[in-house]
Amino acid sequence: MKIAIDARMINASGIGRYLRNLLEELQKLDGANEYYVLHLKSDYDTLVYHTDNFHKILADFMWYTIEEQIRLPRILKQINADLVHLPHFNVPIFYKGKFVVTIHDLIHQHHGNQKATTKDPITFKIKKIAYNSVFKKAVNGSEKILTPSEFAKEQLIEEWQVDVNKIVVTPEGVDTKILTIVTKMSTSREKEILEKFGIKQPYIFYVGNAHPHKNVEGLVIAFQMIVSRRANVNHIGSGLASNLGNLQLVLAGQDGVFWQRIKQSIISLKEEIQDNIIFAGEVTDEELVVLYKNANAFVMPSFEEGFGIPILEAMALGCPVVSSNAGSLKEVGGEAALYFDPRDLGDMGDKIEKLLTSEKLRKELIEKGKQRVKLFSWKKMAQQTLGVYNTV
Repeated sequence: MKIAIDARMINASGIGRYLRNLLEELQKLDGANEYYVLHLKSDYDTLVYHTDNFHKILADFMWYTIEEQIRLPRILKQINADLVHLPHFNVPIFYKGKFVVTIHDLIHQHHGNQKATTKDPITFKIKKIAYNSVFKKAVNGSEKILTPSEFAKEQLIEEWQVDVNKIVVTPEGVDTKILTIVTKMSTSREKEILEKFGIKQPYIFYVGNAHPHKNVEGLVIAFQMIVSRRANVNHIGSGLASNLGNLQLVLAGQDGVFWQRIKQSIISLKEEIQDNIIFAGEVTDEELVVLYKNANAFVMPSFEEGFGIPILEAMALGCPVVSSNAGSLKEVGGEAALYFDPRDLGDMGDKIEKLLTSEKLRKELIEKGKQRVKLFSWKKMAQQTLGVYNTV
């Protein structure tokens, strides 16, 4: 078959990781089908495929645009592919060929309010109408829908009345590159990276974007509660083993308007709490490994997730996980994480503190996490995806 894959988002955050790993594994798995991979010019000029059946196609226009709706169908028609894989819901409405689509979550629908956009109200309303039309095409026009979790599958069935047989769940995994980095990391290099950001243990860690559904603001408040409470406990001479009055919160993620909003929101906090909140910004894979590996806990505070790769990354690197119980997160974390209600900031703070003050619990979760992460792999995801390609 001739299979086209829209990889213009290959350097976007979550979808980019999905695409990078899918394409890497497909090159190892499939020498029979011919692949035509669409790229923005910057990626087209730099990326190299190492198998003869993978071909780069220039598609230099952004997603969520009118240009995309006009130009993408033309390019796909020129390729004359037997099948197109669109890795996100932004399908071209006027494309008539056969396609499969990956729908990672329904967060745009559930949390796509005015607070979650940088657009003015009129533009926001127009974009929302366009979004619904495109999403409807993705759901109704596709041959198959791939989702990373049973949770996302059930949402599509309940909210969009999708036939259960149309949806294939293809869970994701941890990049092998991350696991390779950790085996080569020296103690001195770890120390150097921590010093670069001004990080000292103990600290709790979060990585991702700062969109409202991520609930980073809630995490900041829970952190403030823990530090204030522990400072008071230490002051009255509690015998609890704790240095949590000096606890740091390390937040990593590509800077943007939503991170700026978080930075503005902490201005009213006490200076000593502000000083212990570290904004690491966008980090390299090497830095990410160090931040996970040395954290006393990784916290996932989201109101909703379609999967939750950072949970698996933390587990793979021996970092215990405290997570929201919402969306797919319990499906991913299983019994290897400690869960809280993301809308109850007291519960969030209590669970984080429970983990930080119990060495026994930390060791249990670290060990369970190492076993849990073995259930997931990008290779398995690519095998399932290839199975879909070959049967639609």
